[in-house]
Amino acid sequence: MRRSAWIVILLLAWTGASPAAPAYTVEEAVALAKKQNAEIAIAAKQVEAARGGVIEARSGLLPSVVSTGLLRRRERQEPSRLRPEDYDASLRVVQNLYTGGAVTSRRAIARLIEEKRTLEYQAVVDRVSLDVRVAFYDVLLGRAKIRVREQSVGVLQEELKTQQERLSAGLVGALNVSRAEVALANEHPELIDAQTRLENSYLRLSQLIGADPRSSVVPLRFEAAGTLQYHPRRPDLNECLAYADVSRPEIRAREIEVEIENQQLILDRSETRPRVEAFTGYEIYSESDPLVGPEFNHGYIVGLNATWHIFDGFATRGRMQATRARRDAALHALAAARRTVASEVRSAFLDLQQADRVLHSETRNVQNADESLEIAKGNLGAGLGTQLDILQAASDVTRTRTTRLGAFYLHNVALARLARASAREPEALGFAGKTRGTSTGKPIAEVAAPPSSLGGSR
Repeated sequence: MRRSAWIVILLLAWTGASPAAPAYTVEEAVALAKKQNAEIAIAAKQVEAARGGVIEARSGLLPSVVSTGLLRRRERQEPSRLRPEDYDASLRVVQNLYTGGAVTSRRAIARLIEEKRTLEYQAVVDRVSLDVRVAFYDVLLGRAKIRVREQSVGVLQEELKTQQERLSAGLVGALNVSRAEVALANEHPELIDAQTRLENSYLRLSQLIGADPRSSVVPLRFEAAGTLQYHPRRPDLNECLAYADVSRPEIRAREIEVEIENQQLILDRSETRPRVEAFTGYEIYSESDPLVGPEFNHGYIVGLNATWHIFDGFATRGRMQATRARRDAALHALAAARRTVASEVRSAFLDLQQADRVLHSETRNVQNADESLEIAKGNLGAGLGTQLDILQAASDVTRTRTTRLGAFYLHNVALARLARASAREPEALGFAGKTRGTSTGKPIAEVAAPPSSLGGSR
């Protein structure tokens, strides 16, 4: 029985133990998403399919080898000297001589489609990379907010304990204890909300990097390394607009769509022109008439084959009309894409300016909140204030620091959006989101932390 108990304990310990979750930086998370994200994998397969289309279109320039065969036996109602069996087999090499531009236009279209799929793949990679960065910053922001809320709860718990002790000593009334309890109870939902938001952020990030949430009861099997930071950057708007107009894969893909329709117009027009092909080969066939020679016969063959659709009921004309309409629509789509990209760049700059203004405002506001808290504590010690003033001032400190923390997050997200809108890596523009420290050298968790104690001269 003792041995069985030890075995059960060891099994429970072994099954309960779980390996340490891996920790990823934001760049490692982006690299992992490029390998595992489903949208990126689908786009990569579309590129592979387009390459197959190029090989297929190129086949029109190469000779083809064709074999044909026929075996037939005739049933006759009247006697005939012709042989009843008929067979024919040939092996031919066929080469297109003139197709009216059809082969070259098909090849050009296939290459353009391959380039378009490659650009669409790059656009998907850029979009997913941005989503990963934003989700990663969401995780860092949520984790920092949890620390702020936990510290705030700890301070309020200490305040409640202090007030209960002072009530027991007869120094304060029951109202002070009730107010401390209410302040603590109001802070708990904020902590729960921050914890839930963090779990959702992790779930979103795990989906983007390709982790399977069904693999475990708890799908969060990795950690986001580092902490959210603020590093001011001042990129040039005109430079980013010019670079985006030239380098964004979405714009180049729209340009390729116009080129594809131009080539399709050539392909449609080729239906009105003759087609000529040459062939050579070897043929084995039967002679139906015994007077001509033996049944079995064979020999080399060579010749030309030409076709020309003189009139097709205006089918080609209709196709060309539709192609011209699609080309005009592609031109409109190109102009719209240019406007959209420019709007994305300017929107990222607006968010960047908003973050800077909020940071400037909240930095001063945090100082004012700290000063207000000190004044409230001094007034309470001098008998000129109430505990409610201190609790309100402490709540203001936590709220202003949390708002400033959100401005740090907005700044990092705006920079990531600007990098994607400009079709460049964050490092290339020199404003990559950092995760080491603030410009003042203090981690954000410390900058946004509530006061360590609400006590003072009481």
